[in-house]
Amino acid sequence: MKQLNISIKHNLIVGLLIGLWLFIFAFIIKPFDDGTINFRAWFFISFGFSFVAFLCYGLLAIVQKSFYKRIEKWNISLEIFVIFLFYLMYLIGVFAFYKSPILDGGYTFSQFFSIIFIKVALILTPVIVLARRYLIKLIPIKDDILLFKGENRLDILKINKADLVCISNAQNYVEIFYLENDKLRSKLIRSSLKKVQDDFGFLVQIHRSHLINPMHFKSWRNANTIILTQIELPVSKNYKEVLLAL
Repeated sequence: MKQLNISIKHNLIVGLLIGLWLFIFAFIIKPFDDGTINFRAWFFISFGFSFVAFLCYGLLAIVQKSFYKRIEKWNISLEIFVIFLFYLMYLIGVFAFYKSPILDGGYTFSQFFSIIFIKVALILTPVIVLARRYLIKLIPIKDDILLFKGENRLDILKINKADLVCISNAQNYVEIFYLENDKLRSKLIRSSLKKVQDDFGFLVQIHRSHLINPMHFKSWRNANTIILTQIELPVSKNYKEVLLAL
C-alpha cells in the first residue's frame, strides 16, 4: 500500500459503516447481556457504542490526513499503526461511556477489555481493513505530476509523468532524464534507485542501474539495448522478460 485516501468525506462514510456494523453487532450479539437489560436499554447501549466508534474514526481521519500531508507517503506499517490508534482511541472512549452514569457498567477495565472489547475488535477489524482498501479506489484521478525529492533540501524536481523518460543510478545520486520543450534534459538528485522505484511504482527496471518510463519505450536496438525517446539504454538478462511482457 503506497497510497492513502485522505478525503474526510470518504473516511466519514467508512466511519458510518463502522458505526452501523457495531450497532448491529452490539444489538444482536449483546456481548455483556446478563438477562436484565430491556430492549430500550440495549438500543441505547448499541447506539452509544456505534456513535463513539464514528467519532473516533472521524478524529482518526483528521489526524491521518495531517500526517500524510507532511510525509507524502504511506506503507503497511503506517496502516497498521493508524488502525491500532483507532482501537486505542475507541477503547478509551467506549470504556468512558460504559463507566459513565448513563450506563454505570460494573466491569473493571481489564474485564471490559477481555470480555467485551476483544470481541468488538475481532468482528470489526475485517470491516476496517476492507473499507480502507476500497477507499484507495475512490482517490480522484489528477493530472499526473511527479515530484522528486532528494536528501538535500534543494534537490527537487517537478515534472509531468509523460515527460519522464528514464532514471539512472549515479553512485550516491540518481540522474533523472526528462523532456522539456521536446529536448532531453537531466537532473542529478541525491537519492537511490530503490527509493525512486518504491515511490513511483509505474517505473520498469531494465538494468540494475536503470529505470524507464514504459511510455517512452520505442523499440529494440539489438538483444541487449533498447531505444527510448532521445536515448538508448542497456538491458540486462535478469530484466529482459519483464520488458518483453510490456
